[in-house]
Amino acid sequence: MAWISLVVAGVFEMFGVTMINKLHKERTWQSFMLLFFGFGGSFLFLAYAMKTLPMGTAYAIWTGIGASGGAILGMLLYGEEKDWKRLIFIAMVLGAAIGLKLVS
Repeated sequence: MAWISLVVAGVFEMFGVTMINKLHKERTWQSFMLLFFGFGGSFLFLAYAMKTLPMGTAYAIWTGIGASGGAILGMLLYGEEKDWKRLIFIAMVLGAAIGLKLVS
């Protein structure tokens, strides 16, 4: 259950990062509340996962999901560059997170 919670925390992190971009484009209270909801959910699920998982592993996987997911969402939703080199490095981050899961 902790691993599922950690993945959910990463998805909330991706949502929060996307809401930062939304807040920069339109400064409304709804945008701020969505940003707060995204990061609040992320920290809540991360804290739950860290009751069972080692802190270093949980944090590394959480940041990996958030960083790579944020980069992928930027490419899909905001027209950021989809260069093959960028995709390779995103795959490396995800591969490292999967590797940590396998050895934990």
